Amino acid sequence: MQIRFGRSLCLAVAVLALCVASVAQVAVTVAFGPPPLPIYVQPPCPAEGYLWAPGYWAYDYDDADYYWVPGTWVMAPEVGFLWTPGWWGWGGEGFIFHEGYWGPQVGFYGGINYGFGYFGEGYEGGRWDHDRFFYNRAVNNVNVTNIHNLYNTTVVNRGENHVSYNGGNGGINARPTPQQEAAARERHTPPVAVQTQQMQAARSDRQQRASVNQGKPPVAATPRPGAMQDRAVVAAKQAGGAYHPPAPANRESANRAAAQPQANQQQARQQVTPPVAHPENNAPRPSTAVHPNELPPRERPPAPNTGNAEMDKQYQQQQEQLRAQQDQERQKLQQQQEQEHQRAAPQQANNAQKQQQEQQHQQMEQQHQQQTQKLEQQHQQQQQQLARQQQQQMQARQQPQHASSQPKSPKE
Repeated sequence: MQIRFGRSLCLAVAVLALCVASVAQVAVTVAFGPPPLPIYVQPPCPAEGYLWAPGYWAYDYDDADYYWVPGTWVMAPEVGFLWTPGWWGWGGEGFIFHEGYWGPQVGFYGGINYGFGYFGEGYEGGRWDHDRFFYNRAVNNVNVTNIHNLYNTTVVNRGENHVSYNGGNGGINARPTPQQEAAARERHTPPVAVQTQQMQAARSDRQQRASVNQGKPPVAATPRPGAMQDRAVVAAKQAGGAYHPPAPANRESANRAAAQPQANQQQARQQVTPPVAHPENNAPRPSTAVHPNELPPRERPPAPNTGNAEMDKQYQQQQEQLRAQQDQERQKLQQQQEQEHQRAAPQQANNAQKQQQEQQHQQMEQQHQQQTQKLEQQHQQQQQQLARQQQQQMQARQQPQHASSQPKSPKE
C-alpha cells in the first residue's frame, strides 16, 4: 500500500508563531529546514491495539544533520488516546521542532501530510469505540485474518505533498483551528519509552542521516519500535524531492546565528550551540543503542609507530585479539537478547493483557539497553587500559636502566 497524501496546501513564505499549538517544544533552532518526506509503504499492523506513529525527520545538533526516525506501530499508553505527530515549524529566526504527544484528541501538527491517516488535519486512520480501536482499511495495512476491528471509509486523494515543515520558505501555510488549540490544552502524555528508543536507534545509524541517504532512508518504517534490524523493515521507495542543505562547513555557523536570538528572548533556557571540543574532554559518549547490533562498528586504531618494531607488532596483535574478543561478546549478548525476545513474543490476548505485554516489552528493552551500554563501557575501558599499558612500556624503554646508570663498586 503506497503512502497517500492529503490536499494540496498553498506554499508561502511566512513567519509563524505557533507555540500555543505545541505541548512540548524542543529547544533546538535550525537555520535550514528538513528534507521532503520520503515515499514508503506501511508495514502490516502487528496486532490489535497498535496505533500508527508516522516517521519524521529529527535533528542531531552535534553532527548538524537531519536523520529519519522510522514510522512504526506502537501501543497507546491509555485506552482512548490518539497520537499527535511532532512537526517542524518556522519560528522567526529558524526552524523549531514541536514534540508529538498522546491525548484524547489529535491536535495541530503543522498541516504536515504524513500519510496513512495523517493528512495534515486530524486523523482518518481509525477511531476508538469504548476500549477497542477500529482501523480504517482504506488507509492502513492490516491483516483481516488477525485483526477484526475494521471499517472502510474512503479518503479522497487530495494530491501529493511531501513538504515536511510549516512556515518559512516553501513551508506549509497552515494555522491551528480553535478546536486544535483546545486539544493542545487537554491532558497529554509525552512519547512512550519505546518511541524514544526508536529515535535513539535511528540517531545511532548513520545510514539514516540525510547527508548519507539524500532523503531516501534505508529504514523508512518498522513493524515495532526499535526493530531497526527486523526482516520486516520497510525501505523508502524514493525521496520526496530534491534536498539542498547548506554546505557542512556553513551549517554550524548558520545554526549558531539562528539560535542566538532565541537565546536572548528565552534567557531561562539553555542556549543550544554546538559543543566546543576540548582535548581533555574527548571521552566517548554513552551509547544510546538498545541492542549490540545497533552499536556503531568499532573503528580500527591506527598502526602504532613508536620506533620499536617489536613493540609495535606486539601491541598491534594485542589490539586485534581484544577486538576479536569484544566482537564475540557483542554477538553473545545479541543472541541472548534475541532469545529473550522470542520467549516474550506477544500471544493472543485481550486489550488489557496486550497493554501488560507492551509494558513488559518496554521494561525488557530498557534492561537490554542497560546491558548493551554496560558492555560498551567495559570495552572502552579495556581499550583505554591497553593504550595505557603501551604508553607505560614505551616510557620504560626510553628511561635508562637504573642499575646501568650507577658506577660499579670495585671488588674488594
